Amino acid sequence: MIRNYIDQLLSNYASKIDTYNRLEISKSALYHNAKFYEEATNQPIIPVLKANAYGHGLEQVARALSGGNFPFLAVDSYFEALRVRQYSNIPILIMGPIKPSNFAKLKVKNIAYVVQDRQTIKVLAELGKPANIHLEINTGMNRQGIAPADIDEYISLIQKFSKLNLEGVMTHLAEADSQDDRYLDQPIKIFDDTIDKIIASGLTPKWFHAGQSAGSLRVKSNYTNISRIGIGLYGINPFSENHQLYKKCQKLRPAMCFISAISHINELKASDKISYNYTFTAAKDMRVGVLPLGYYEGLNRALSNSGVVKIGNHYQPIVGQICMNHTMVDLGDTNAQVGDEAVIYSNNPTDENSINNIAAEHKLLHYELLTRLSPTVRRSLAG
Repeated sequence: MIRNYIDQLLSNYASKIDTYNRLEISKSALYHNAKFYEEATNQPIIPVLKANAYGHGLEQVARALSGGNFPFLAVDSYFEALRVRQYSNIPILIMGPIKPSNFAKLKVKNIAYVVQDRQTIKVLAELGKPANIHLEINTGMNRQGIAPADIDEYISLIQKFSKLNLEGVMTHLAEADSQDDRYLDQPIKIFDDTIDKIIASGLTPKWFHAGQSAGSLRVKSNYTNISRIGIGLYGINPFSENHQLYKKCQKLRPAMCFISAISHINELKASDKISYNYTFTAAKDMRVGVLPLGYYEGLNRALSNSGVVKIGNHYQPIVGQICMNHTMVDLGDTNAQVGDEAVIYSNNPTDENSINNIAAEHKLLHYELLTRLSPTVRRSLAG
């Protein structure tokens, strides 16, 4: 109670302070992308909010989606579920493992748990309370999930406990964005065959989910009736440019714009050097703008001396090593001044500094670019 009070005081105080760095999250883009997947799959979707909503902000995205007609919002942990419940009454699916000793302490209502081991099932049952579970099947990812060969044992175990409701069956696909259908067809066959046995036993799950942002557009299953959408919800194309579905997913709208502003300008002479290890030397007199953000705030250090930011309508190169909390930018012939905004990650997918284009140009992972955005950078909902 005291901690929540202090957090609220800090939040109220912080909201009154102007910041140089901010993330603008578009509610309309989130709903546009959700609708894209609902129409493309002819199924409801489960928005995935794990990893701080893929860096976009758990609070902001949960608030934005709170009025939507979604069967679940998916998170990784109980901690994330607690945060989501502050802003939304939509049922929550916790996909990550929870230590069995903690189940008796959990207070959040209207939750379903993904399970993939005997101990978790037994501990949930021993609580003596109704519990909704989604059984995860390992179809080749070899990360989490029960082996299909063990399904009969798990069916018998679940049937022993009347208060356990097998609400769903799921799997996770390792090669959902591949060009080769073999890597998709075989796991789905394993998934469907396993579900055949579950249904034949008399259990009646309501939900079957295998597809994510890429896989949901490709899965051919006898059973799947809902999709878990992560990166695509946030408007990032899950396919590479040479994939046949890339163009279709270009209809997605990036939901986030990362914005900073020039806090200082240095007038340098030819041969002056910039930042740590002097990896950049001025070839001529130049104006260099300092942005008050760096790799702590989430700007990938691989963009040192190679990335760009957008100031006005101009792309300005990052010069020197990106520091923990500072980044230097060549202002070129622009008339940029202290206080002028600089777009770090653009929400225009055609811009050089959009997430997808940065990832492709610098051989980086778009998931990592997003999820490493510091939670300390202010996030706000836009229209």
